[in-house]
Amino acid sequence: MATSVASALHWWARRKPDQQAVVVGDDAVTYRQLQDWSGRLARRLVGEGVSPGDRIGLMSTNSVEWVVTAWGIIKAGGVLVPLNPRLVASELHKILGDSGAGVVVTAEAHEETLKEVVGLGHDLTTVPFDEVGRLRTGGTDDFRIDLDPADPVAILFTSGSTGLSKGVVCTNRTLLDIVFENSLTDPGMRPGARTLLLLPLAFTPGLVYGVVITGVLGGTLVAEREMKPSRAVQLIEKHRITVMFGVPLIFQALAATPEFADADLSSLDTAIVGGAAVPVPLLEAYAAKGVVLRQIYGMTEVGGVATATWPEEAADHPDKCGSGNVFTEIKVVRHDGTECDPGENGEIVMRGPGVTPGYWQDEENTATALRDGWLHSGDLGNRDEGGRLTFVDRLKDLIITGGINVSPFELEAVISQIPGVKEVSVIAAEDERFGETPAAIVWGEGLDEASIIAECNRHMADYKVPRYVVVREDPLPRLPSGKIAKPAIRTEYSDITSTHQKVR
Repeated sequence: MATSVASALHWWARRKPDQQAVVVGDDAVTYRQLQDWSGRLARRLVGEGVSPGDRIGLMSTNSVEWVVTAWGIIKAGGVLVPLNPRLVASELHKILGDSGAGVVVTAEAHEETLKEVVGLGHDLTTVPFDEVGRLRTGGTDDFRIDLDPADPVAILFTSGSTGLSKGVVCTNRTLLDIVFENSLTDPGMRPGARTLLLLPLAFTPGLVYGVVITGVLGGTLVAEREMKPSRAVQLIEKHRITVMFGVPLIFQALAATPEFADADLSSLDTAIVGGAAVPVPLLEAYAAKGVVLRQIYGMTEVGGVATATWPEEAADHPDKCGSGNVFTEIKVVRHDGTECDPGENGEIVMRGPGVTPGYWQDEENTATALRDGWLHSGDLGNRDEGGRLTFVDRLKDLIITGGINVSPFELEAVISQIPGVKEVSVIAAEDERFGETPAAIVWGEGLDEASIIAECNRHMADYKVPRYVVVREDPLPRLPSGKIAKPAIRTEYSDITSTHQKVR
């Protein structure tokens, strides 16, 4: 059979059949069980008419069935379309329409929402998880369809943190190259890796790093249905976890638990964090436990991580994101495509074996993003003399006040260090004089607008300091990936100039 990511399951099912492959809560399957269960499902899907290249949605919260179904779809030659279980019918209608998925395997809790999608005009067949569950027992089954390395395996719709999502194509080749590259550089990502996933399986970290990388390496994926920080700390010890990844919020939640102080985290070889500014005190808290938190830069279009801080440089360069990877190159370029000088801001571009071949049936966005062999990120950054990357902000998020660019990310990094601040997001507010001006939306305890402005004044030029500060009593809206949902915040505070007074 042709090489595919699913080939690895066949190998590990023979090599170590009794090792746990997936653990979710109190449920678990070994490699032999995972191979046979997903094989029976693949055979069932093909028998019901699924052909190679058919897009199949998967909608559920984290479960063993989710992982089995993902592998079953891939083995059937289908293209997996993971669906965020928190989406409403109109959002699902767009994703299913864009991907052309006519079948969705789903948990019972989401069947009513999918009926609403059908009501919106989408021709859809649903396969309930109960049917997947009935295939759990049976004989040995190594069934899988031959796949070409260039064949699509999954379409990952971007999180939508900056607007409408796009369908990123992952092929056998890109996924296997991502596994290979990570195994060369990350000490925790070796054969037998043990991964803790506190994010949804339906997103890039869950599918690429949780399911694919851990499965291909013959490791154990420990996934949680919901994040319980104290339990998560205990799971690191219980399973001797070697790999963990997430946004700063996750690592902060674990560090705040009573169990953290005495926990044995010595097994944790790879701890990568991204998606938001990483506070230095958080890096220090984990360093005191012998764990190096490595800041990363990446996006769904490169499989999640394009570069991560080298472990030996993490303490001295906490705001850096490394300088690329073994086969992944990074540049920072000007509008004309020429490379920026050290310290000069420009657009971050990347090329490497894990870069997507494009967006699903979207030639316009593919042509915009992939130019001359480089993926154009739409992100602003710079590199130092040593080639280390600093992420500055999304180009689309930049606030232009009086003709001067202001980075929300820079402001968020300063405000997040203020004692009592739990979450912060900086957006643009209309301004008659300057066109736009920064507005800081903050959640925390014991905070007031004056102290926040005073701290900003101490650390940055006057034009960068917010003219609007909103101290909320509840957390900021977040995407299931853990990122703060800026589009939702912009919508909520679209009338901030009429509902709130300027603070300076």
